Amino acid sequence: MGACRIRRTGKHMNSSQRRAWRAVDLLLTATLIVAVAMSSLSGAAFALGTASCTARPNGETGSEVHGGVETRITWEGQAAEDESVKAISLSFPEGTSFEVENARFTILQGADLMTRVNAECEFAAEGQSAVCTLAQPADAGSYFRIEIYGVVFPVGGGDMELTGTYELADGTTKAIDDIDAIPVAVTSPTQQLANYLEEQPWVQAWNSNKFLRLFLNPPILVSSFPVVLGGFFMAIAIVFVAFPLAIPVGLMFSFMRMSKLRILRALGSLYVNVVRGTPVFLQIYIAFFGLPLAGIKIPPFIMGVIVLALNSAAYQCEIFRAGIQSINKGQFEAARSLGMTGAQTMMFVIIPQTIRRVLPTMTSEFILLYKDTSMLAAVGIMEIVLYAKTIVASTGSITPYIVAAVFYLVLTIPLANLVGRLEERLAGNDTGAARKNKKRAVKEAKRALNPGVVAAKLEEPPAPAGSDDDRAVSPERLNSM
Repeated sequence: MGACRIRRTGKHMNSSQRRAWRAVDLLLTATLIVAVAMSSLSGAAFALGTASCTARPNGETGSEVHGGVETRITWEGQAAEDESVKAISLSFPEGTSFEVENARFTILQGADLMTRVNAECEFAAEGQSAVCTLAQPADAGSYFRIEIYGVVFPVGGGDMELTGTYELADGTTKAIDDIDAIPVAVTSPTQQLANYLEEQPWVQAWNSNKFLRLFLNPPILVSSFPVVLGGFFMAIAIVFVAFPLAIPVGLMFSFMRMSKLRILRALGSLYVNVVRGTPVFLQIYIAFFGLPLAGIKIPPFIMGVIVLALNSAAYQCEIFRAGIQSINKGQFEAARSLGMTGAQTMMFVIIPQTIRRVLPTMTSEFILLYKDTSMLAAVGIMEIVLYAKTIVASTGSITPYIVAAVFYLVLTIPLANLVGRLEERLAGNDTGAARKNKKRAVKEAKRALNPGVVAAKLEEPPAPAGSDDDRAVSPERLNSM
């Protein structure tokens, strides 16, 4: 009777009662789902998790990790609240070498994990794994740090994935999850050569001398060369753009300084005196830090080109002005007599001669401008000095600065020799006619002293006094020439 009554009651439930039962069913289902999720999360929490796994940068610059070069691996992880860890094993990829002699195991405590406790442990290398066994199991929930030195990844690079296991106090072994892969860059041939040199006995003997190790360290010399080479190309690009831009600007200001209009002469003189009277370093600072404050934003490379071009233009202005004023005024008068205008005279007569005369000085200005690119290192442009400075900061050796000096000398020494040859050639052109006349006179005098010529001269009647023969060249005078 009761069962029939219950069925009849359920059969005759109204809509509000059915909605209430459905709500109860949904609540029970949601509770069950949450319970399952919490159980899974709590199960995951009861395992040793990886907090971080990093490698110390070992390149000459930047934060890259290179294969074939020693680095340090630092792994950190925390045990679950109910796990007492007795041993931890970290396995490295195939082809990786490592050392366990200087490995360290540390327990970090405190809210900020800044308190270090050195636990007694023993490291051992088992194949590709570094195993750390504690003398006493660590407290449950401890936070661990393991540092392994002398790690050398394969030179081919790639993402190096470490794996690990840990053993509990009861002998249970579990896997360590969530170890992020370490990206390793490919080792360049120059870096491989540097690594090879470090192992050579003669290099080790060389570096035993403090002075040689600081200024001429062979491995650093080799490894820093391709890095500084990038700065060399940047400096070349800057000067090869800035110098041609400075030529027309300097020529324009030289015309202004020679103009008959007082206002143009004043403006030209003001520009030249201000630029030449202030350091280029100060001009770079004003341009790179002052203009952005005024809302003028220009890319660093373009800004560097503009500053150096305007600085060089002031010096080229004086070079062109001196060259134009050194031309004989008769050139102007001759061109005017041929009906040429002032512009035509300057373009086709004066400027070609001026360029020939100022070419050595312009080459010297090019050398100075190339060296001034080093000033741009102060504002972050990656040229020769800044690349070298970055390597010095990471190695503590002055050798990269020596490499930088070599890159400057590679260009400045040939150009300096070129300047000397140009000056000699121009000096020869100026005095060539006089030298040729002198050589011709000496040659004719020697021919006059030929015995046959002398006999012919003796047969001739004596010349009257005061004639040109009285001024003939004597052997004594010839020898004095």
